[in-house]
Amino acid sequence: MKWLPWIAAFAAAAVAVQSSLPPVAFRDITEQSGVRFVCDNGATPRKHQPEGLIAGVALFDYDRDGDLDIYFVNGAHMPSLVKQGEKHKNRLFRNNGNLTFTDVTDKAGVAGEGYGMGVAAADYDNDGWPDLYVLNVNDNQLFHNNGDGTFTEVTKKAGVPGGRYKGKKMWSVAAAWFDYDNDGDLDLFVSNYCEWDPNNEPDCLINNVRIYCGPRHYGALPHTLYRNNGDGTFTDVSAEAGLSNALGRGMAIVVADYDDDGWIDVFIGNDDAPMQFFHNQGGKRFKEIGHELGIAFSENGNVISGMGADFRDIFNTGRPDIWVTALEKETFPLFANAGGGVFEDRTAASGLALETLEMSGWSNAIYDLDNDGWKDLIVCRSNVQDMIHTYAPRRPEEPVTVLRNLANGRFQNLTRMAGSDTQIAANYKGMAMGDLDNDGKVDAVLSVLNGPARVLRNVSPNEHGWLLIELTGTKSNRMGIGAKIRVTDDTGNVQHNHATVSTGYAATSDHRVHFGLGQAKRIREIEIRWPSGTRQVLNDLPVNQILKVREPAE
Repeated sequence: MKWLPWIAAFAAAAVAVQSSLPPVAFRDITEQSGVRFVCDNGATPRKHQPEGLIAGVALFDYDRDGDLDIYFVNGAHMPSLVKQGEKHKNRLFRNNGNLTFTDVTDKAGVAGEGYGMGVAAADYDNDGWPDLYVLNVNDNQLFHNNGDGTFTEVTKKAGVPGGRYKGKKMWSVAAAWFDYDNDGDLDLFVSNYCEWDPNNEPDCLINNVRIYCGPRHYGALPHTLYRNNGDGTFTDVSAEAGLSNALGRGMAIVVADYDDDGWIDVFIGNDDAPMQFFHNQGGKRFKEIGHELGIAFSENGNVISGMGADFRDIFNTGRPDIWVTALEKETFPLFANAGGGVFEDRTAASGLALETLEMSGWSNAIYDLDNDGWKDLIVCRSNVQDMIHTYAPRRPEEPVTVLRNLANGRFQNLTRMAGSDTQIAANYKGMAMGDLDNDGKVDAVLSVLNGPARVLRNVSPNEHGWLLIELTGTKSNRMGIGAKIRVTDDTGNVQHNHATVSTGYAATSDHRVHFGLGQAKRIREIEIRWPSGTRQVLNDLPVNQILKVREPAE
C-alpha cells in the first residue's frame, strides 16, 4: 500500500495543472504538422500600400477525404506585382489525417500569380468539389477543382477577373460565396479596397521614418457582384444590383440573413470609412442601410479601420450579431442584433471596449471554442506599422486573443492566462477556423507576415459535447451555404448557427456548421431551413458526431 500516497500526490498534481489551464487553450503544432510557409510581402523601403495587408488563408476539404486542407496566399516582388520565383508561390497543404500535412501545390496547380490578398473557397458549379477564388491587387484568379487532386485556372472563361473602376482593375481584398438570388447556384460578392498606383505612392513620415500611409490618401472603390449563370460562367451585375455608387475601402466581408426574410445580406468592414450593410432586396438588388441600422460607425460615432468581421448569433437569441476588429484606440465594435431591423452597440456594455482599446486586430471569428454552448471570440493581432517600435512604445508583434463568452453578455480576456500558445506574439494577419482532426474542437491556422505560419490545435480541457453538421444541398447550392440551423439539446438549451465559409479578414473557414453542447447527452431536435425554403427536422440524435445531412429532394 506504499504506492497509495504516490498515486494521491500524482492525482492532486494533475488536478492542479488542469485547474491552472484556461478554459480555452491552444497548442502550437506547427513543427510536427509539416506546414512550412512564410508569407513574403516583397517589402521595399518605399512602403508600398499592399505590403502590410496580405492575409489569405483557407481551410477547405479539396479532396473530399473528410479532413480539412490548408491554402495560403502569398505576395510578390514590389512594385511589379507578378510572381517572381519559388518563394512567392501560394501554397496548398493536404491534410494526411493525422495532424500532419503535405505540400501538394505543384501537383494541384494552384501556385497562383500576382500579389495576393485573400481567398474564398466554395463549390461554385455544384459538382461536389470545392473551388478556389484568389483575390489579388492585380487580376483575381478562379481555380476550378477537377476532382482528381488538380485544379484548372478558369478566370477568363468564367468571367471573374475582378471589377473595373474608371477603366482600371480594382484592388480586391476579400470575397464571399453565397446564393443571393436563391436559384441554387453560388454567386460571388467581392470586397474592393482603394485606388492605388505603385508609381504614385504618397510620402508618409513620422520623425523622418517612412511608414505606410493611411487609407485616406487613396480613393474609395465600389464592390463587385458576380451572378452565377449556372453553366460555369458569371455575369457582373454590380450596377443593376445597386452597388456601383456605394463606395468604400472594403476589407472584411461576411454574410447572413439578419432579418430572417429568407434572403442573405452582406456586411462590409471598411478601412477608415463608414461600415456598409447591404440589405438583400428579394434577390434582385441590394440597399445600403448601414447608417439606418446604426452600424456604420463605432460607439463613439467615429469611423474605424475595419479589418476583420464575423456575423453569427453570439447571445443565443436566434439572430446573427456582428463583431468587427480595428486598430488600437478604436476598439473592436460588437453590434447585437435586437430584432425588428435594429442593432445595439454593446462594445462597452460587454467589456470589449476596455479590453480591446490597445489592440490592433486583423482576422477574427465567432466560434464556441470550449464547447460550453456559448460562442466565444478569437482574433489574431499585429500593428499595421512594422516600424512602430522605432517611434512609439509599441511593437508590431501582438498575440492571438481569445475572449470567452461568460453567458451574461460579457467576455473574459484569456490572453494573459498561462497554458495556451496563443500568447506567442507575431505579425499575424490571416486566420481561418476549423476542426483539423475531427475531434469536435475548433482549431486555428494563422498566416504571419514575413514569418512562419502557425497551426494551433484546440486542447481546451473539458469533456463538453459537440456537433459538426456537414450539409449537402439538392435544390439548394451543393454546400448548403445560407442554411439556418437550430439545435435543441436534452438540457433544453437552444442554439442557432448558419452555414457560411466567410469569416474574419480575407479568409475561408470550415464549411461544416459547429455547435458546442456543454453537458448535453442527446440532441432533442435539429431544424434546418435550407436556402430553397425547404424545412427539415431531425430528432433524437447522439452528441459528439459529424452529422452528414442531405437536403430532401421533395
